[in-house]
Order: sequence, then C-alpha cells, then structure tokens
Amino acid sequence: MDKKLVEQLKKIRHIALDMDGTIYCGSTLFPFTPKALELFGKLGIGHTFLTNNSSRSVDSYIEKLKGMGLTADIDNMFTSTMATLDYLQVKYPNAKKLFVFGTESLRKEFEQAGFTVIRENDIAEPELVIVGFDTALTYERLCKAAWWMKQGKPFIATHPDWVCPTDQPTVLVDCGSVCAALTAATGVKPEAVLGKPDPCMLTGILKRHNLQPNELAMVGDRIYTDMTMAERAGALGVLVLSGEATLKDVETGRINVPLVVENILKLAELLQTIL
Repeated sequence: MDKKLVEQLKKIRHIALDMDGTIYCGSTLFPFTPKALELFGKLGIGHTFLTNNSSRSVDSYIEKLKGMGLTADIDNMFTSTMATLDYLQVKYPNAKKLFVFGTESLRKEFEQAGFTVIRENDIAEPELVIVGFDTALTYERLCKAAWWMKQGKPFIATHPDWVCPTDQPTVLVDCGSVCAALTAATGVKPEAVLGKPDPCMLTGILKRHNLQPNELAMVGDRIYTDMTMAERAGALGVLVLSGEATLKDVETGRINVPLVVENILKLAELLQTIL
C-alpha cells in the first residue's frame, strides 16, 4: 500500500456505509458486519448507514437494522429522501404542496417535514412532482405524475437506481426506470436526481457530523454510484467486493477506486493496523 493512501486512511474519522451489498443482501445480514461495526467503534470511527432506497422511511430502516441486531438511530442514518428534503429546503424554500410518486411511508415522510402531499384523486394542484421508489405503484398514480409534469411542474427524482438489489427471484424496478418511463411519456427530464452518485448524499453527512471531506470514507459495492460519489465529494472511496462490483469491474472501469477490500471487516482490520 502506498504512503499516500496510508496517510488518507489515518485521517478517517467517519464512514458512510452503503447498505445493500455492503452490510447485508436483501433481508440477510452479512456475518462479518457486527464485528466490523464493533471494531470501527473501538477505533473511534463513527458511521452512517446510507441508502438510495426511498421506498422505506428512516424509522422503517432503523427498525430493519435493529431487527438484524444492529444499533441504529436517526443520527447515523442518511437516505435519498433526506437528501431530497435538503434540496427542497435550498431550492424551493417556499414550496408547500407536492405530488409524491412513492410508497405511503415516503409520502408520510414529506408530510412529517411539513409538506402537503397531493394524492392522485385530489383536486388540489401541487407545486412540485417528487418521484421515488414506489413498490406499491399504481397506473393511476403513474398517469397523474405524468399529467402534472406536462403542466410544467418541476420534476425531482429521489435517486437514479434502475433496479433495487434483492435476494429474491425477481427484478425490483426502481426509481430510475420509472423516471425513464415518465420522461418517455412527457418529454420532461428531472431537474435534479438526488441520491448516489450526487455528492449531496455525502455533504449532508459532512454537515451533520461537522466533518471535512478528507475525514470521510465512502464504503460501498458499486463503482458507478458509491465510488463516483466519493470522488465528486472529495471523500475516500473504498470498494467492497461483497456485493455487485468485481475486480474485473475495477480493472476495466473509468472511475478511480483508491482502495478495494473484500468486505467491511477487512477494512476495519486494515484501519486497526494503521491507526
């Protein structure tokens, strides 16, 4: 390992952890995850669980992680929904009414943040259209989102993922695929696509934990989202091979991957030898 990378690792004070493919797969916790998190804690390194999946609320993710035996709370969670709320606060501070294409839990998150969520059968007119991962998708809701987009309402996507990882025998059609369908139907592209690889996912963590970019490592299993985002945000990218990416992807990819490890436990053990 070169000296420059060692010096970068010595500065790490917090780790942004992708979830699916990094700490678990679908509903199955990787056996190395608890020990890795324990070791990060002993080294004085904090962590934030990070996910693009906007179909679940933050509370739901916390319950899922607790059900797997992991400790989690609002302070160490960051989702694409939270990044979208940050974006709205800056870009549309006076917006109050949203049409939210997503699950009931996603819509409730926007309501809890103070927005009025317009439903597909409501007469009221929204100011913005928010499109997320809708696992309870209905044709009526899809058509209504397209209608408001055709009326010139700004269109914002919570994240770009085409499919959601799963350990089940199915393909989970995700937000990016739905956005492609809406764009094909309306000719309107989203003005913003939050979530990975947009660096706002990491800047949100930096602000919440008072960190500098070089004090943060982004750990994940996808080069085109996790590693791209790390590079854009100035954080250290650490690719794990426990999920989607392979060594061949690293060798043939165009994104710089500073560090590749088998899994997060190997990263924790590496940091233990350095710090």
